[in-house]
Amino acid sequence: MTISSSLNAGVAGLSANATRLAAISDNIANSATYGYRRMESDFHSMVTSSSGGAYSAGGVRATTQRLIDERGSLVSTSNATDLAVRGRGMLPVALASEVGLGRGNAQMLLTTTGSFRTDAQGYLTSESGLMLLGWPASPDGSVPPFPRDTSDGLEPVQINVNQLTGEPTTSMSLGVNLPATETEAGAAGDTQDLSIEYFDNLGRSESLQIEFVPTVPASGTSNEWTMIIHDTASGGAVVGEYTLTFDDGRASGGTLQAVSAVSGGGYDPTTGSVIVNVAGGPMEITIGELGTSGGLTQLSDSFAPLQISKDGSPVGNMTSVEVDANGFVHAFFDTGVTRTIYQVPLVDLPNPNGMVSLDHQTYAPSPESGSYFLWDASDGPTGDIVSYAREESATDVAGELTDMIQTQRAYSSNAKVIQTVDEMLQETTNIKR
Repeated sequence: MTISSSLNAGVAGLSANATRLAAISDNIANSATYGYRRMESDFHSMVTSSSGGAYSAGGVRATTQRLIDERGSLVSTSNATDLAVRGRGMLPVALASEVGLGRGNAQMLLTTTGSFRTDAQGYLTSESGLMLLGWPASPDGSVPPFPRDTSDGLEPVQINVNQLTGEPTTSMSLGVNLPATETEAGAAGDTQDLSIEYFDNLGRSESLQIEFVPTVPASGTSNEWTMIIHDTASGGAVVGEYTLTFDDGRASGGTLQAVSAVSGGGYDPTTGSVIVNVAGGPMEITIGELGTSGGLTQLSDSFAPLQISKDGSPVGNMTSVEVDANGFVHAFFDTGVTRTIYQVPLVDLPNPNGMVSLDHQTYAPSPESGSYFLWDASDGPTGDIVSYAREESATDVAGELTDMIQTQRAYSSNAKVIQTVDEMLQETTNIKR
């Protein structure tokens, strides 16, 4: 009967508005929770068929959804490993409790922000027990290719704060001017000495002792030098000897004209370099291309080491770690060296709102969310990673309070319907024959 359906509709209204109030309460309670996503309640009317001119109330049904694709504003912090995603994409994390069990790969969860700091083992972990995941870099700082449709290549980002590191010197570049007056007839023919420090495979300081010996002719000018390279790590042995001939033409005077190897690796005219074998392995020494002034030159009357550059570094202590906008985790050392140790990807899904919501503002992919893909940050549809930042809650307290007033009025009105139906039923029972 219709009066009974009115009672049922009123009860359904109380239940639906109670659900909405619960969602509002959750949103307000998490208004200061970093990375929180707002719950939204929707009402759907239920219509029943009517017959014989009588109408039966179908009532209402409430459904809730977490709006994961809504973003909060970013706020600055003082911790370098406080991370937030600006734009689309989510950070991959795993529960520290699962990683500690050592049962293979832990389940990949997703979050948009986190305050990560190193724990006792050096893992970047948040206060809620979430470990940041990333791809490990090779010793040279490059990140090898990993599969992008699975989390199998990801591992917890581990920072060894007590790490010592050093990089061996494998290449150097010489920008040196040799005095043209020393290759003229009657010149003293003094040898010009140059010592260049390098670092061996164990981070020890060694040096290349380079002698530039001029060729003094009986008459005229030879424009020729002999470059002899000694390696202190090899007991001062000669690792390379080269005959250098310089041009004296009007257009390219003072530049290299020819390089002839007496010992050591041959001269490569395309790169302007020679390769010599020091105690720790081969080393590339760039002396300049033929006809250019970028390396060795012979001008004027002065010996001048103009520009000496080399790679490698001495042993240093790690001082800090930062994550750049592209997700690369850089370790900084007190020697000024920066090394890439991990890359943190951003995970994107077709339907973020279809993910399963879990504790600590984390989410798990589901069939409703679609298949995920691991992108480089700032690549494809994803945004970038912001360090020294956290993402605030997506809750608008003013809007929630307004919704709460509306919910309260609707709840009271449904309660009034139940009271009215009760009075009507009471009147029915009071009818006397």
